[in-house]
Amino acid sequence: MSEKEIMDQEEIYSKVLRAGRRTYFFDVRSTKAGDYYLTITESKKFTHDDGSFHYKKHKIYLYKEDFAAFREIMEEMMDYIIDEKGLEVISERHQKDFKKEEGNPEENGTMSGNFTDVDFDDI
Repeated sequence: MSEKEIMDQEEIYSKVLRAGRRTYFFDVRSTKAGDYYLTITESKKFTHDDGSFHYKKHKIYLYKEDFAAFREIMEEMMDYIIDEKGLEVISERHQKDFKKEEGNPEENGTMSGNFTDVDFDDI
């Protein structure tokens, strides 16, 4: 059997999630014994200065005996993030030209502006 035939035999079911520069691949595969497991692959595109690009991939293998605990922890972590930060995505903070919102430093936990930006007319 060729390598491609072996790979086709092992890949049972697949889904793809495209998320900006990242793509997630969810693949059900078969073990040599005929049981199934899940692979989750993150593929992220990186562009070089010359316009060429490459992908970095990270893969997780998840076996049935770990599904319940994995699901429980995954749900707990996602619920925690949503409870703490809400559903709004703050992607601008990852941009080079992101400027923090000015406002009450006690509200957002950061000091806005510079020390020299004090307006003494407000005192």
